[in-house]
Amino acid sequence: MLKFSAVAIVFLLLTAPTLCAAADNEKITQDELVRRTQELVDAVAVGNRVPWARYFAEDAMYFDEKGRSMDKAALVADITPLPKGYSGNIKVVKPQSRMIGQTAILSYDLDETEIIYGQEEKARYHETDTWMLRDGQWQIVAGQVLRYYEDPAPGKMDPARLNDYVGTYQLVAGITLTVSRDGDKLYSKRGERPQELLVPETCDLFFHPGAEGRRLFRRNQSGKVDALIDRRNNEDVMWKKL
Repeated sequence: MLKFSAVAIVFLLLTAPTLCAAADNEKITQDELVRRTQELVDAVAVGNRVPWARYFAEDAMYFDEKGRSMDKAALVADITPLPKGYSGNIKVVKPQSRMIGQTAILSYDLDETEIIYGQEEKARYHETDTWMLRDGQWQIVAGQVLRYYEDPAPGKMDPARLNDYVGTYQLVAGITLTVSRDGDKLYSKRGERPQELLVPETCDLFFHPGAEGRRLFRRNQSGKVDALIDRRNNEDVMWKKL
């Protein structure tokens, strides 16, 4: 009995490093997920498909910021080098993770810088990836990207034109909004809601800071404003000027 125990102890001591290594292979850390994710985004500008083929499962689902739903084949094929005159980089920031058994969820921001013939552009995205351990290999089985809304660059407006927009606009009987002027600034107000600043983007086109969509003032054949178009998601709601 003692001899058996001694042999068993020796066996465990000899095999312990192997057993521990096997256990470690079944675990993954947030730092490692971030490292792999950075490897993926570093490969985008140069069109390197290798890490995308490695880290995505064959049955992966991917939904990008353009609204496209792609399987692995389509996703990998979509990785192509930037055109001539274009360059850029993407940084993985603000990661958060949840590890649940053989599933790991990584949620993070992507800060993108793109340079187009010397002109720099910025964009921010948020992505969430679900990794799973299968056959000893951690791979992404699902990913979804959203783009953060950013206000457009404000334009310049001739103050003399601001009075063209002032007035009351009607959606249907009993539902109106008013556009008013305060100095060189324009505001819209609907019912009891607080008034909102209208920032010019270009002639007759405005936006509310921090809100998606545009406010387009339509002119009739004589050049007078006769409607306000509330444009969201490429769909228009018409308010007629009273």
